Amino acid sequence: ARFGAVMCCCGPCAMYRRSALLLLLDKYESQFFRGKPSDFGEDRHLTILMLKAGLQTEYVPDAIASTVVPDRLGPYLRQQLRWARSTFRDTLLALRLLPGLDRFLTLDVIGQNLGPLLLALSVLTGLAQFALTATVPWWTVLMIASMTIIRCSVVAIRTRQLRFLGFSLHTFINILLLLPLKAYA
Repeated sequence: ARFGAVMCCCGPCAMYRRSALLLLLDKYESQFFRGKPSDFGEDRHLTILMLKAGLQTEYVPDAIASTVVPDRLGPYLRQQLRWARSTFRDTLLALRLLPGLDRFLTLDVIGQNLGPLLLALSVLTGLAQFALTATVPWWTVLMIASMTIIRCSVVAIRTRQLRFLGFSLHTFINILLLLPLKAYA
């Protein structure tokens, strides 16, 4: 939001002006991807439609919302699969939109799509090194750990909440579960 737009207004946390929603309702209700009706990622899709129409999306830090979140692995992985598919699909819809937005948002969208690819490439390269030479790929491990710590530290400092350092543990979930899932998506 600091850069002029929110790229995905999450469903249970989003609120729209009725006039804006009516303007885009036909496009929103007829959401297709590769010729088939699409029933996932509707929040991201609606956000992109809003931005394409020249409307603004904003973050309101005082808003309070509640939603249901997965509490078991199966439903969590199904949620992540839906999110990965909508991210990839709606990135294609947003490409023409990005030049009119702040450059940081372009960098963020590229990072959301290329980040997992680069992480997967790093992991595969490290595994290949280990398999072929029986040596631990310390530089790969160090780079992944460094990038994780830097990213979590920036968030912890910007929010002034040390709990975000714990998000570095998500890297293991990302590598072991989410990367294969995103490849499948």
